Amino acid sequence: MPLIPARVSLGSLVTVGHRALRLLGLERAPASGENDPQAAEAMRRAEAARAAGRPDEARTLFRYVVQRWPAHVGGLHALRDLAVEARDWDEAIAIQQSLLELAPSRERHAEAEWLAVGYYEMGRLELARGEATAAVGHFRAALRADRDFVPASVALGDAQEAAGDPREAVRTWERAAETHPVLPLLARLERAYREQDRPSRMIALYRAAAERVPDDLALAAALGRVYFELEMLDEAADQFEKIEVRAPDLPTVHAFLGAIFERRGDTREAFDEYRRALRLAHGFDWPHRCTACGVAAPRWQDRCDACRRWNTLRPASAR
Repeated sequence: MPLIPARVSLGSLVTVGHRALRLLGLERAPASGENDPQAAEAMRRAEAARAAGRPDEARTLFRYVVQRWPAHVGGLHALRDLAVEARDWDEAIAIQQSLLELAPSRERHAEAEWLAVGYYEMGRLELARGEATAAVGHFRAALRADRDFVPASVALGDAQEAAGDPREAVRTWERAAETHPVLPLLARLERAYREQDRPSRMIALYRAAAERVPDDLALAAALGRVYFELEMLDEAADQFEKIEVRAPDLPTVHAFLGAIFERRGDTREAFDEYRRALRLAHGFDWPHRCTACGVAAPRWQDRCDACRRWNTLRPASAR
């Protein structure tokens, strides 16, 4: 009799077994409570308790719903949201796995992203506790759930670096940057290449990213900044002047043009550019905007401060 690998949990085997029985028509699908007046009444009471600020009572009522109707998607979503609010990521992950199994194909990506959120937050907790190796496992699980979850790719490399494996961290960021050339990944690779004294890799990194996503002015500006830092002033000026044509009111562009003119000894032109930069904004972080709610943020974050969604901030074209 073949041995079951130790890493396969009993719960996983039971889930697979139930799914196989249902496919064969030997087991009935779990009750969803759809069109059941008792389920509707229980949900109404639970939602009222939650709206009244009684989360413990609401949680008890929602649990009653999913215990009696195990496929009640509304009850499962509510329990998951309460677990997220309480930062109980173990429970959030367990509930989300049930939701992912129940989800129709058109909704699986959204449910998979929520599963990635749970694993990602578990990894952040482990990393904050100094348990980098455990964090690595959680971040990898997040990417297995949703390979497009950029915060997990960023954090996985951070955890590998903290665990003493900087080469694997660089490989992680490089693989992620091939499909998601975003600033937080590129900034970490730039730092690694700088420490390795490989300026040509820094240039190639941003040049490839800018060519892959030509409409992303943040990447174009990052390439100009690298040229500037490497004293390639003609290339830097050319890069920022191209961006200025497309977005004349970006303070970052004028700040760098001012610095380029200053290093060339063109004092008047430098002061003009500096004045424009200071008039346009108080800082030079690249602005981002949430794709879920549209709220602007001064820089990239893993989560939007307004709608609290993860992995939704993208570079804005202008302030």
